[in-house]
Amino acid sequence: MTTHLWFQLSSDAILPSALPVIGASLLELKDLNSSMTTPEMAREMEELRKDCASYTEKLERIKSATNHVTPEEKERVCSQQKLYCKEWRRRKRMATELLEAILEGYPKSKKQFFEEVGIETDEDHNVTLPAAL
Repeated sequence: MTTHLWFQLSSDAILPSALPVIGASLLELKDLNSSMTTPEMAREMEELRKDCASYTEKLERIKSATNHVTPEEKERVCSQQKLYCKEWRRRKRMATELLEAILEGYPKSKKQFFEEVGIETDEDHNVTLPAAL
């Protein structure tokens, strides 16, 4: 009976001091189980090397490209955009003035008129004119 009591006293004394060690061991086991294995890591590294090589090749192709936009072509495109935006504003202003003139004698609201006629505005489609340069 005394051995049983000694075992009981001994296990009670060891148990509180072993809990932190067991908890730390369980956390370490969880980390190890969730980490990659050596073969998985090797495959991942190989995939990353291939990606890096393809990106390096793509960068070299871009750097060595001779079909860059010339300043003259860039200026031509910018001036065309300005012209088209100017025309867009002009046409929008003309259409707005025309529709307002029609709406002066129209008995219903502007929204109802647009629905009946089938007019879709830039605002209906969340389109805005580029800022004037």
